[in-house]
Amino acid sequence: MRILTFDIEEWFHLLDFADTKTQSQWDGFEVRIHENVDRILSILEEHDTKATFFIIGWIAKKYPEVVKKIAQKYQLGCHTMNHQLVWQQTPKEFEDDVESCLKLLEDISGKKVECFRAPGFSIRESETWAFEILAKLGITTDCSIFSGKHAHGGMPSFVHQHPTLISCGGITLREFPINFRRVLGHNVIFSGGGYFRLFPYSLIKKWTNESDYLLSYLHPRDLDATQPVLKNLELSRRFKSYVGIGHAENKLKKWLTDFTFTDIQMASETIDWDNVLRVEL
Repeated sequence: MRILTFDIEEWFHLLDFADTKTQSQWDGFEVRIHENVDRILSILEEHDTKATFFIIGWIAKKYPEVVKKIAQKYQLGCHTMNHQLVWQQTPKEFEDDVESCLKLLEDISGKKVECFRAPGFSIRESETWAFEILAKLGITTDCSIFSGKHAHGGMPSFVHQHPTLISCGGITLREFPINFRRVLGHNVIFSGGGYFRLFPYSLIKKWTNESDYLLSYLHPRDLDATQPVLKNLELSRRFKSYVGIGHAENKLKKWLTDFTFTDIQMASETIDWDNVLRVEL
């Protein structure tokens, strides 16, 4: 099972970076979302591939035409309204943020939105209350668990390599975690973001062949070779944010040529959820 997903955000939506944290700052940057979404849609059309799009509510509010274009053929998911780290919010702030995004996406698209991904995989072991809020708001499927350490979150204690039912506080959600390969005693992520851009395609192809389950997570900026470089980034952060962008589009095209991918909805329909592992968080 190989699943293709995109987090629809602007090129400047880096997390935990003071120069791009607030909406007032965002309005001062170049708009690239239209051409970048069109690039993704063209690639999917070329390869006759489905994908799930986790969209920031801020994008939907400013550019509803982008949401309408995606919704014509693809599944929508919520990526929060304002793209903030979950652990930097109170439960009430998080609930208001997600609820406003869901309402906006559903009003624009006319479709029910039941999938969610947290920015930066920022639901950690200490924020499992977020899952209770998601269930309260009608989310049935989550894709926020990053099975290892992540710069903005991650859940290293979650070691399961397949779709799982997660339970906490009396609620249950379907979980599609990010997958990894075990290499020299370490969990190595390769299916999205800077990891996908960094590793050579030969290695990505090998690990994909070896994975019974794979969940990708790409962003428009990962494929935008001509985007500006944000100022004031630390050297290590600049490397993580821009490494491999020039080759990423061709790498994705090879990936979609060599392997068959689907979206969250179609993948979920193939799973016997009554007989999958249930994990208490």
